[in-house]
Amino acid sequence: MIKIGVISDTHGQFSVRTQRFLEPVDELWHAGDIGSLELANMLEQFKPLRAVCGNIDGQPLQWMYSSMLRFRCEEADILMIHIGGYPEHYMPDVRRELRRQPPTVLVCGHSHILRVMFDPQYRCLYINPGAAGNQGFHKVCTAVRFNIDGAAITNMEVHEFARKDF
Repeated sequence: MIKIGVISDTHGQFSVRTQRFLEPVDELWHAGDIGSLELANMLEQFKPLRAVCGNIDGQPLQWMYSSMLRFRCEEADILMIHIGGYPEHYMPDVRRELRRQPPTVLVCGHSHILRVMFDPQYRCLYINPGAAGNQGFHKVCTAVRFNIDGAAITNMEVHEFARKDF
């Protein structure tokens, strides 16, 4: 079993509150818009990091992280992309990948809207952790953590606090 933390849209900022929430995780996934090389380096020092670059991430983040990442964690097949859409409204490149081989978990960012749902069409768990940073239209900062045990996703927890308290 491995404990996973998922964040997105930090835009160069990482709150102490979110860091405390993610302290028990074994691995951190970032679904894009990291925002700065300094933050990427700090996150890599904090926890083993898997990340994709987002639309605000310039060089060298684009050199460090791909725009789409597919990997296995335990027995779960994971697909991560920054701008992916959501069930019934996927971007064309995500839809092609889902049709080719649906993952166990699809992780997207970009919207700044926390959304966790099962997609019955592709039989995968969709996770958008919302926005962990302090830039954007969102009113709350959010993150997600859960366990992967074999191919099972268990113990999903959401972290949320008012952005004004960043």
